[in-house]
Amino acid sequence: MSGRSGSRRRSRRSSPLGVVALGGGHGLSATLQALRHVTTDVTAVVTVADDGGSSGRLRSEMDVLPPGDLRMAISALCESSEWGETWRDILQHRFHTDGDLDGHALGNLLLVATWELLGDTVAGLDLIGRLLGATGRVLPMATTPLAIEADVVQRDRPDAPPMVIRGQSRVAVTSGTVERIRLQPEDAEACPEAVAAIEAADWVILGPGSWFTSVMPHLLLPGIRDALHQTPARVALTLNLAQQPGETAGYSAADHLRSLRHYAPDLGVDVVVADPSAIEDLDDVLECASKLGARVLLRQVGVGDGTPRHDPLRLAAAYRDAFEGILGDVGESTR
Repeated sequence: MSGRSGSRRRSRRSSPLGVVALGGGHGLSATLQALRHVTTDVTAVVTVADDGGSSGRLRSEMDVLPPGDLRMAISALCESSEWGETWRDILQHRFHTDGDLDGHALGNLLLVATWELLGDTVAGLDLIGRLLGATGRVLPMATTPLAIEADVVQRDRPDAPPMVIRGQSRVAVTSGTVERIRLQPEDAEACPEAVAAIEAADWVILGPGSWFTSVMPHLLLPGIRDALHQTPARVALTLNLAQQPGETAGYSAADHLRSLRHYAPDLGVDVVVADPSAIEDLDDVLECASKLGARVLLRQVGVGDGTPRHDPLRLAAAYRDAFEGILGDVGESTR
């Protein structure tokens, strides 16, 4: 399926495929909801740079990992039963008050409570996962909170020196063009369990999601980046269904692939999953995918009502085809 060497490929095995999904927020949730229909061996590796809303307040006040994206990932993996879905709704419940609880999600508070009581972030996540009967495991990408810093060029002043914007919540809504992003601290320690999961995986999935604040950060953290280069797993990239106002306004599907190659020039990709409705120039996408060593799998994966949301069942079918090497003939292989 790609230009990877045979030594990096696993032989078929009878046990469930081990799939690791990297990202954060709603994009990662979409991937996880889809993967539940494909395999029972799912691990989510979640960004920990959120500094806004409930997560940002807890991070600032208690010096903990921002729990919001972790909570959403666990909720996406809840068991399909009254028990699991009720606890999912409890975790996702957000308070609306005139006091200090306003805006907090109950699941964020519950996660922070388990971390304090157990003294172990991963153990706390595993405990909440068992409470929901989660199909799989949720892990943070790093052991400490991270900050995203971006060089941003103003669209109305393209010749002016780039502005430095710090913070995930500010980068996500910038009105300028993101020229480069960095993580602070640059040498933060990757979560050991996350590294081990990537190295043991059969497939690793990047995207969909906020490109510079949820997807690319994984490629900037040394421990995660090294694991992605060392793993024998195949790699799939799921493209977004639409540009994101702010950080990727004006970005075409092919621009996302060029950006990935810029930040991770040595990362091999096996397949790019894309919805035809989100492709502006198929030839451009095919050419960029070829430079990554990837083929393009065109499938309708949106919900079909015109909104840029992934349909879990359609995305699951696309992943199943990708994992089984079913690419087809029309516009789905590099030229």
